[in-house]
Amino acid sequence: MTEDRQPEIQDIADQIEEDTEDSSDLEERLEEAERERDQFRTLALRYKADLENYKKRAASELDETRERANAQLLLKLIGLSDDFNRALDYIPEDTSGDGWVEGLRLTQRSMENVMQTEGLSRIEAAIGQPFDVYEHEAVFFEPTNEVDEGTVVRVVRNGYKLRNRVLRAAQVSVAQAIQPQENTETEIQDQEAR
Repeated sequence: MTEDRQPEIQDIADQIEEDTEDSSDLEERLEEAERERDQFRTLALRYKADLENYKKRAASELDETRERANAQLLLKLIGLSDDFNRALDYIPEDTSGDGWVEGLRLTQRSMENVMQTEGLSRIEAAIGQPFDVYEHEAVFFEPTNEVDEGTVVRVVRNGYKLRNRVLRAAQVSVAQAIQPQENTETEIQDQEAR
């Protein structure tokens, strides 16, 4: 009976071997699919990070562009404000109470408030303070021994900052020590000859 079943047993053995090969093949295909899945997952994460970085960079560039445009406009307003202040300085005293003069002063204050709201602040270039190369521009040097050399003695034009960045440096006059004159040999001989 065993012999009668021999072909059957052989068929079953062949089927098992075939199923084992199919199983091995399926396992290999599964492993390959898992590797591809991991690669795609890694790519997806990388592309997601790249997209996030792009969004941040684009937002940052947009902010910088707005900041530059705002700074350019504020520089123009500063010039306008300077002109307004000079005009107000030349208004005769006898008209200072007139309504139109008060209207001009109100307009000037409104313009300064708008500039402050946008983050603009005046640089305090105080007379008697040391010269600061980051906030001041020396336009004159005044010989004097009354204050230390390098001290601000006069503010020629106010400076401004936009948030923490200098937008326009304050133009100042800086003290320069008076050097004592040295008598040359010729001057000494001339003095001795007298």
